[in-house]
Amino acid sequence: MSGLTAEEEAEAIEAGRLLFAAECKFFFAAQQLDQLPPPGLPEIAFAGRSNVGKSSLVNALTGRRTLARTSSEPGRTKQLNFFDLGGRLVLVDMPGYGYAQAAKSVKEDWQGLMFEFLRGRPTLQRVMLLLDARIEVKASDLAVMDLLDRAAVTYQLVLTKADGVKPDALAAKQDKVGALARKHPAAHMTVLTTSSETGLGMPELRASLALLAA
Repeated sequence: MSGLTAEEEAEAIEAGRLLFAAECKFFFAAQQLDQLPPPGLPEIAFAGRSNVGKSSLVNALTGRRTLARTSSEPGRTKQLNFFDLGGRLVLVDMPGYGYAQAAKSVKEDWQGLMFEFLRGRPTLQRVMLLLDARIEVKASDLAVMDLLDRAAVTYQLVLTKADGVKPDALAAKQDKVGALARKHPAAHMTVLTTSSETGLGMPELRASLALLAA
């Protein structure tokens, strides 16, 4: 974790561990803006392509295998799902984007819902934008980064599925994505690298989110 001493990093990781050891429960789902729950606790939204491993990451973060539903059918989630983490933080699982077989009208609805939610939600602290470490950044990922820049919403890039990449290739990927983040005004400079399978990067991600909790 950049900018922290070893002692501060250890404290942040412990704070993250304690936060995510708390009960995390689903409490709301919304398919339209007028269905959103009233703003309350600080919110962290998770966004990414439909097959990036978003639900698996949320489950790994919270240590609950079935908290966020995973599906073998990309693009299945078409709503914003809200989870209360210990009464201190709300995790928002956003609809996936970029799935080729989704109908065009549905894609447009998803993008419209995402943009309006991101732009207008006063309690939204950060968006965690997930990118698959095994493949190149897609045009849809770049489009969402531009959307977040326009919405003036702070976001942080998170590489997923890092266990599927050899060390040299992963280091090159981290450098490339770090350079990409520096080109975008709303992007956080620190890129996190994770694996839901091995737990890589989960303590650091929890620590990063704990800093934003109530």
